Amino acid sequence: MHRRDALKAGAAIGGLGITGCLDQVETESVWRNTPLVENRPKAVYLPASREQMATYGRARTGRYAVALRYSFPHRFWTVSGTSTSKVEVGQSDSLHLMATVWDAETGVVLPVTPRLELRHDGSVITSRTLWTMLSQRMGFHYGDNVELDGEGSYVADIRLSPIDATPVGELAGSFEEAASVSIEFEYSPDDIYDLEYTQIDEERRGTRGALPLMTHGGHESSGDAASPVQTVPAAEDLPGELIGVGTSGDAAFAAALVPSGSRFAEQEEFLLVSPRTPYNSIPVPQMGLSATVTRNGETVFDGPLSAAVDGTVGLHYGAAVDELQRGDRVTVSVDTPPQASRHDGYETAFFGMSSMEFTVGE
Repeated sequence: MHRRDALKAGAAIGGLGITGCLDQVETESVWRNTPLVENRPKAVYLPASREQMATYGRARTGRYAVALRYSFPHRFWTVSGTSTSKVEVGQSDSLHLMATVWDAETGVVLPVTPRLELRHDGSVITSRTLWTMLSQRMGFHYGDNVELDGEGSYVADIRLSPIDATPVGELAGSFEEAASVSIEFEYSPDDIYDLEYTQIDEERRGTRGALPLMTHGGHESSGDAASPVQTVPAAEDLPGELIGVGTSGDAAFAAALVPSGSRFAEQEEFLLVSPRTPYNSIPVPQMGLSATVTRNGETVFDGPLSAAVDGTVGLHYGAAVDELQRGDRVTVSVDTPPQASRHDGYETAFFGMSSMEFTVGE
């Protein structure tokens, strides 16, 4: 069902019954009152609705690839430390604008700090840094609600910072300098109203689970480099020896020990930790992780796990370590929970994250 048709048919959203043609004020009121699940678990859950996204365009510069997408204005939650702050849809918000940034050769999504400047009729109408975000449908991306200046042609100039992680393997030496792309698009409110809007059955709302991940063009996740690879590999497909999979704050953490001489560390072994969301295996950015390794009660390693990006593993965290032995105890601690902003279904998860223990060789 299209959102405009549903509203004209008298759909009740957030307790608001709408009939007949909608004026701008009524439409904005509906966006601000999209239902929010009550009694939400402190975990990933099914939200109250599913909303379609569409693509304005793509651009590439060097190995940076960018797609600009849009949907209805959304509420979301920003994160500061262990606290969240809800961002409501503003009365003048026109749409939710989203950018995905990935390596054009491998498809892995890149952690950057994108700066958006929107131009219309030769004038800059907004300039801002986009929020790093997690969404069940959009995955790891950047976005914000944006007010546009009516119908017409716009240009989105997106400046990309060097990546906020160490590039590994075939990515080494790339993404060390800032770059910019421009994407021109036509805005019409009718395009927003014509996006599909589906309410989730009330008995399913708030249950543990997630909506299916989508990629560009509205299709299920694909693995070619022409589109971003929004998921990380299965735990058993990580390089090296898998030493365990733990859960903390409803996120899954796969830990592997990679032999020395690898692309991750030349002289030492590499402790690799790959956090991912449950259900969709989306990489979890902007975390602070550390690890402690003990052997017969003595500490042989204690230090941070740094963020890195690999063309196969994607976003992960790790550290070079001296050769570990069978029976060594590895404790992975979450020092800072994910600071990425969250859409419905993720805002209550990934907090209160306890440490996880693994044993080498078990």
